[in-house]
Amino acid sequence: MLKWLRANTLGTRLFTWRKGELVGEDELGNRYYRERGDKDWRTERRWVVFADAGNLEIDGSMVPPGWHGWLNRAREKAPSQEPLAVKRWEKEHLPNLSGSPQAYVPPGHARRGGQRQPATGDYEAWRP
Repeated sequence: MLKWLRANTLGTRLFTWRKGELVGEDELGNRYYRERGDKDWRTERRWVVFADAGNLEIDGSMVPPGWHGWLNRAREKAPSQEPLAVKRWEKEHLPNLSGSPQAYVPPGHARRGGQRQPATGDYEAWRP
């Protein structure tokens, strides 16, 4: 209960219970809502209630592309009503790793020892 209050979701849960209409749920367990009784899809209020991610921090990158488009009103119909076509080149979702120990660090970065390979001669410095 304290985690719930600390995450500031009590107000969202009460608003969802009182005025929300469930539109659908994604594969991660996130639930998507719209305000009940709103007629125009361009102005209706839309929101997501994230699934309990355990120890993971809630991050905006946890919203799949189709639902992201619906939340931002780029799509009239939700993916639960009109699924997005899956392209053959699409990859599985990866969480945003920025700021974590798993984040990408380029060669020569201080976290990789601060050393990088010497230039190979294919670089010529610009001179005005």
